[in-house]
Amino acid sequence: MNNSIPVVSIDGPSGAGKGVITQRLASLKGYHILDSGAIYRVIGLAARKDGLDFKNQSGLVELAQGLDISFRGTGDSENPLSVWLRDQDVTREVRTNEAGVDASKLASISELRLAIRSLQRSFKRSPGLVADGRDMGTVVFDEAQVKFFLTASPEARAERRYKQLKDKGIDVSLPDLFLSIQNRDLSDMEREIAPLEPARDAVIIDSTAMTIDEVFYFVLSVVEEKLG
Repeated sequence: MNNSIPVVSIDGPSGAGKGVITQRLASLKGYHILDSGAIYRVIGLAARKDGLDFKNQSGLVELAQGLDISFRGTGDSENPLSVWLRDQDVTREVRTNEAGVDASKLASISELRLAIRSLQRSFKRSPGLVADGRDMGTVVFDEAQVKFFLTASPEARAERRYKQLKDKGIDVSLPDLFLSIQNRDLSDMEREIAPLEPARDAVIIDSTAMTIDEVFYFVLSVVEEKLG
């Protein structure tokens, strides 16, 4: 792997604001984006579309290895990134709470995580990459020059996610979201393969009492200090 290409990893639990920070930072720096969580969401969506049982691990691995996924800029500052599967825009479908639950289930399958590793690494291209996920700085890009672990209280994350989905016209229950986030946190932290945890050299940010702008400018200051 070409270590001259800068990588910024932003890991953390669901609803911590990783996506917004990733997109803003990549846009400012002109870097590519890897939304690793979206990959699992797309695999889940593709499996459902194809009628593939989540218990069929070999089928899921085969599906993932041939996955036709891409991220495209939208020009919309509020929603700057769209997700495409088989040349169809599936952004709305993969941002639902159900898709998030599916992603957590799939992420616990070790064979599947290994199957998409080369796909994830392929996003590392010049002039640089901002990688958003749960094991970007610990496993996939352990060589990343700048690593962040972004978190917030479950209550704050549920409220943020609720507002985000409502703004997109997606009907959702706040209590259900809170419960889903708690369950997903537990699943992500307790899985045997690449559990959710900060990299040893990550900058940890608790954004519970911070605005998104405060988080972004802090992240930017660290990136500029380390990468210029």
